[in-house]
Amino acid sequence: MYVDGFVLPIPKKNIDAYKKMARKAGKVWMEYGALQYVEAQGDDVPPGEITSFELSVKAKKDEVVFFSYIVYKSRAHRDKVVKKVMADPRIAAMDPKSMPFDGKRMIFGGFKPVVSF
Repeated sequence: MYVDGFVLPIPKKNIDAYKKMARKAGKVWMEYGALQYVEAQGDDVPPGEITSFELSVKAKKDEVVFFSYIVYKSRAHRDKVVKKVMADPRIAAMDPKSMPFDGKRMIFGGFKPVVSF
């Protein structure tokens, strides 16, 4: 198993637009073989003084933090899926300037699970 994880701030006024975009993107990822695609809106996200989800993406008062992840069979599987996704015109046509969030404040990475049930 391999997991791509994301944390990003979404302006409250753009939540519906983000959900619409995420539903489209999720369908593409699943079509190309992702095992699971999850977009989760912050609900019980405590503020921090040194670190927190909100601090990690410099969330503003009018933004909500989303935590998202995509599950694959392996890193090699992820690399194949992502290559296909990025070449798909439905994804390639998405203009980063018109995204309903500030992509510069998104954090992301690939993770190899060490414990899983």
